[in-house]
Formats: sequence, structure tokens, C-alpha cells
Amino acid sequence: MSAPRFLMCPPSYFGVQYVINPWMEGQLHHTDGTLALTQWSRLQQLIARDGEVLLMPPVDQLPDLVFTANAALIYQKKAVLSSFRCQERRPEEQHFKNWLESQGFQILTMPPGVFFEGAGDALLDRQQTLLWFGFGFRSDLGAAELVGQALGIEVQPLRLCDPRFYHLDTCFCPLTGGHLLYYEGAFDDAGRSAIETRVSASKRLAISEGDAIQFACNAVNVGSHVILNGAGQGTVNWLTERGFSVDITGLGEFMKAGGAAKCLSLRLDEV
Repeated sequence: MSAPRFLMCPPSYFGVQYVINPWMEGQLHHTDGTLALTQWSRLQQLIARDGEVLLMPPVDQLPDLVFTANAALIYQKKAVLSSFRCQERRPEEQHFKNWLESQGFQILTMPPGVFFEGAGDALLDRQQTLLWFGFGFRSDLGAAELVGQALGIEVQPLRLCDPRFYHLDTCFCPLTGGHLLYYEGAFDDAGRSAIETRVSASKRLAISEGDAIQFACNAVNVGSHVILNGAGQGTVNWLTERGFSVDITGLGEFMKAGGAAKCLSLRLDEV
């Protein structure tokens, strides 16, 4: 079996240059480029321990290109390209498209006026053939049906209700074996009910708000390894009791822009 493959983008031009989510408020031009590179490099090393990391070139004036999870949803060599809601990020789309095409992916796009933000809002379950789909802040509910039809996969929409958790991957993390970390406060009653119906109580952990604001759910999971920015001992214990090893690696510079480990990487071999 070949090693898992991930896409990352060096943070050469990363910084908070505009405000499009609550995490960015008060952080304009307050990032440390040297520290950001150190934090990003450590994450790259941790992911490369278990997988192959491919790099796309950074682009000046596109500070959020570093968040490659938003490039597209990858499934069986198809890439459903993001259509960004925020004007500031729309120039990223062509760069992501060019890179994915160069790697042989079939590019699928949303119709004009339909917003979809890739693997930030569309997460594959790790046990059943199911796509969890977050909507409400960035991606449109209408995109869920279109993605399901394009990929031939069942989709479970989840409405996001807390602006701090504007993408699904900030508050919801499917893990190997069908396990799940999630923050209940990010979802409405219907979403919480869907999660509880589809994932058994023994396999899901509703994390605390304290862990949620450390982006404990914005984690990279490779096999039995989980890499994340921060989590309390209770969450770490829950994971280790279920056979996971946990690496906590600080990503505070990227948190200023509203992203952490998962946001900074895109799994390229989803099947």
C-alpha cells in the first residue's frame, strides 16, 4: 500500500491581511513570519512521518493559499474545486485548479453563484461511505446535493451555527475506524441529532468549548496518528484509549487567521 499523500503550501506570503472570520479580528498584520514557518515546518515533518507531502508554490498577495484544505474535495481522482464566498480568496481558485490538473485530477466545478469551500466543509467518514457536509457560513446547502450527485456518494448536511466555527473542519473530525471528535455547540438541533444517529456513542466524543477553541477538531488523522494544535488531557485520553497516538504541535500563528493542522493540509488519495 502506498503512503498517504497530502498537499501543503509553504507560508512564504502568509499573514492576516484582511478580516473574513472572527479569528482574524484584531490580528491584522500581527503575524510573525519566522514563527509561522517554524510551526508549519514542524507540522509538515509530522505529516511526512506517515505520508508523502507534496508542495504547491506560494503566491504573493494570496496569504490564505497556505490553507490547502480549501482547495477542493478530493474523491477517487476527482477534485470538486472550491468556489469561495469571500472575494479575498477567489483568486486562489485558479492556482488550486492548475496544480490539481497537473497531478491528473479530473476537475469538477460548481455552477455560477453556488459557493463551496472544499475539504473545509466536506469531510469523508472513515468507516462508512458517507460525506459530512457543513453549510451556513461559507458553503451553500445547495452545493451538498450537487457534490453528492457528482461523486455518487451519500451526503449528510450539517448546519453550522457558531461563526467561530465557520468551516466544518474547525468543529468536526472523522477519524479512522469511524471515531469522531466534534463540538456540539457548532451545530443546530438537527445536526446534533444526525451526528448522534449516525455515530454510536462509544465512537464519538463531544469535546469541550475549551478544546474547540484550540481547534482540537482541526486535526490531521493518518492511520492511528492524530496531529492537532491543542487539546485537554480528557480528549487526549479518549483518543489514546481508542488506539490513537496524539501529537500536539502549536500552530498559533495560523490560529490568528482561523486555521490549524487540518486547514494547512489536503489529503490527495481519498477513496
